[in-house]
Amino acid sequence: MRAKRAEDPIRWAAAPSELGWVLAARDGRGVRAILLGDSRRDVEREIRERFPNARAADSDAALSRLAADAARLVEQPRRAGHFEAALEPLGTPLQRRVWRALREIPAGETTTYAALAARLGLGRAAARAVGAACGANPIAVAIPCHRVVRADGSLAGYRWGIERKRELLRRERQDWAAREPGRAA
Repeated sequence: MRAKRAEDPIRWAAAPSELGWVLAARDGRGVRAILLGDSRRDVEREIRERFPNARAADSDAALSRLAADAARLVEQPRRAGHFEAALEPLGTPLQRRVWRALREIPAGETTTYAALAARLGLGRAAARAVGAACGANPIAVAIPCHRVVRADGSLAGYRWGIERKRELLRRERQDWAAREPGRAA
């Protein structure tokens, strides 16, 4: 997806987190992207590639709060279901269906690409299409594509790094185990 209309500019702010930099971008309709990167330069480069007309707005208090909230999501991914901002990712109809379904996966749990495809009525053979939609997800953590794993339970690629995916899942399992005594972390 490329640039938005001039009358509806995308503005962004970035904040550091325990797992790197987080950039939150929005326009008048809602959050268009939450990006993760090793450095501020990495997330700035990615937002410019996605939305060439997007503008930094770190001095905007509301956007700075949004970036800080997104950073807290990275630090506490179980909060993804409680993220207050309206999510408006740009994508194809299939991608948007997959992204809505991802939000229904509870924190601390995972599903497979094939199971998610089947849940969407696409058939298990559509696992690759689901994987491609996960890879195109522009909203890290709040749309939790990190909760999708291979059929054997192993971790597959994550556009923001497999180590981040592993750590997000570890944090969710750890929190779940703390809330549910007797459940293994």
